[in-house]
Amino acid sequence: MSAIPLIVALVLTTVVVVGYTLVLIGMRKEDRCMSLRTAAPTRSAVLARRVTGCHVRG
Repeated sequence: MSAIPLIVALVLTTVVVVGYTLVLIGMRKEDRCMSLRTAAPTRSAVLARRVTGCHVRG
């Protein structure tokens, strides 16, 4: 029973690290394109915009 909290902590840590990495990749894509006025070029850029609060209104 003592292994369950450790497994949950490892899974949550993995999810946070992967999410953080995806946001960093998306931010780099946005920086290279310099295109905040148009739709995001990739899915990771969409995630980065959602996390940082930068939205394009249609």
